[in-house]
Amino acid sequence: MNDITRTVEDKALQLNLDPSIYGTFAEIGAGQEVANCFFRASASAGTVAKTISAYDMTISDTVYGKTSRYVSQDRLIDMLNYEYDLLTERLTEERGDESKFFSFCNTVRARGYKDEGECHGWLGIRYQARPTGRSGMIVLHTRLLDSENVDQMEALGVLGVNLIWAAYHNALDLEAFVRTLGDGLAPGRIEIDMLKFLGERFEMVDNRLCALELVKQGCTPATVFMPNGEVVQAAEAFYKTPLRVLRGSFMPVTNLHLDMLKQAREQFPCGEESEGAKPCQEVCEVSLANLLRDGEVDLVSFIDRADTLQALGKVVMISNCPEFHRVAATLRLYTREPVGMILSIGLLNELFKEKWSENLSGGILESFGRLFKSGVSLLVYPWRNRRTEERVTAENFQAPEDFQHLYRHFLENGLIRGIDCSDEELLKKTGREVLRGFLKGGDWEQWVPEEALNLVRRHGAKK
Repeated sequence: MNDITRTVEDKALQLNLDPSIYGTFAEIGAGQEVANCFFRASASAGTVAKTISAYDMTISDTVYGKTSRYVSQDRLIDMLNYEYDLLTERLTEERGDESKFFSFCNTVRARGYKDEGECHGWLGIRYQARPTGRSGMIVLHTRLLDSENVDQMEALGVLGVNLIWAAYHNALDLEAFVRTLGDGLAPGRIEIDMLKFLGERFEMVDNRLCALELVKQGCTPATVFMPNGEVVQAAEAFYKTPLRVLRGSFMPVTNLHLDMLKQAREQFPCGEESEGAKPCQEVCEVSLANLLRDGEVDLVSFIDRADTLQALGKVVMISNCPEFHRVAATLRLYTREPVGMILSIGLLNELFKEKWSENLSGGILESFGRLFKSGVSLLVYPWRNRRTEERVTAENFQAPEDFQHLYRHFLENGLIRGIDCSDEELLKKTGREVLRGFLKGGDWEQWVPEEALNLVRRHGAKK
């Protein structure tokens, strides 16, 4: 059987029957559903050394140390390290030569009595791939989307078994690893928005690729990388944060992109911040479609673009939302503060094309309705027509005839705002023309920041 046809019971039983896999389970917040899967599968004595569930906060702090957040990555890692160290300390001498030790832990906020808060949790495993070998750690964050507690507990048990199975069988194949996590779970039951490989065994893993794979397989609508390269949850990065979001392929990153951000920063103040709001954040967003090459994601190009943007101090967001209204809806999952989406005249014109709203019963009108819901504004950067030399701005842009009155309404009510450019020379070259200039040996370096020079050199020849 392959992983897709193997049930959670099959996986738990096969793990139980492997005499080399042996470890502990520590689960807090939604019963002991993962350990229960192994007990129900039979032969659990072959896998389970210990189970624990330290629900009481005082007891939890006594065992794992004090923490400010009990459902957090930090708490999960404390649990994994404590349980793994304790297990190996007690059993290495007795069975270390033939055992691949592991500790599996989770800390979860599941649906409680009269509880309508967000339901989510952190799961992880620290384990050896071979006896006496170095350990590695895999952690993930999940949102539990079922409305009933019993269903959330069931989903958590399945996800936990899948994680342990994938760690021992798919750790060297990222695509298969992520695919395995959802086995036996119908779409819409969970979302996985964070996956990290940590520790000595995985020191060569770039966790940005893990995050990209989650987006690629539809496990989450978006992922975020900070300027230092750290992968973070979009919900954590953008919580109570006003945003200025620049959409693009960034192949390559150009001085025009940087000017778009600069002008938006100067001409689009985030407004009065609500109580507790964070400073406005600049985000460079790339849709998955802009990473494709011959129908497949170009991983080298993806990493190079991310490296360049991060070197420029930018937050990078990867989404699976080609439509603007879907990006806006995704951002609204994470923040209620003002959002300004920066775009060119060319992209503004695209918004009036039916292909971006063909799946909506209300067509283009519904698309704009969704886009402008809850305080989203479009910040439009000018463009110069090469043939006529006309300078096109948000103010003199001609929308398609059937939508000209609608466009004036957006403009007059501040839903669409024009931003200026600092240097008219920037309007003379697009990113594609910069790449063509590189291929022809022309003058191209002045159009890109220093941090993007290698990006052009590495990928210009592919275009």
